[in-house]
Amino acid sequence: MSEEKLRHFAALVSKWSPKINLVSKSDQPHIWERHVQDSLRLLPFIPKTTSRAIDLGSGAGFPGLVLCIATGIPFDLIESDSRKSAFLMEAARQTGAAAKIHNCRIESAPVKPAALITARALAPLEKLLGLASPLLTPEGFCLFPKGKGVEDELTLATPLWHTKIERLSSPGWGESCILKVSQIRHAGAA
Repeated sequence: MSEEKLRHFAALVSKWSPKINLVSKSDQPHIWERHVQDSLRLLPFIPKTTSRAIDLGSGAGFPGLVLCIATGIPFDLIESDSRKSAFLMEAARQTGAAAKIHNCRIESAPVKPAALITARALAPLEKLLGLASPLLTPEGFCLFPKGKGVEDELTLATPLWHTKIERLSSPGWGESCILKVSQIRHAGAA
């Protein structure tokens, strides 16, 4: 993992944020702790054999571009906001990240399914599963960081989706966790 490249990326986020609102003004002084390190929490759960991944609603590059820089795994980053996509392209270029940026809606992204899908602060779980399902390989899984509202999201998603869900947590994470989701199938599917 290249901390130097990650620090350069964090500096780019800080530089571009006032222009295109990548992170909130109150988060500006805390990009490394609140966003980069939070994204890096997913690292232990990514198999070394992962050959490609997809990040949904990439925004400022959390967690997708951070994980791409940290692991060298090629990532498809899907972001519909053209200004944020321009930032992602420039950040990937400057850090040498193996990222391909798709400036489009997730539903129309021209990407093949991958064995790993990530998304952070994009949508409630019930919607996220619908976005991820067509892009996930049968043996693959998703890693979704979630906060204190995770119980409500699980309650709303359970009647709509059949899945295997593991809740990954660690001391010091407080109420947050990472949901590892696999075997996604819509409840209405046969």
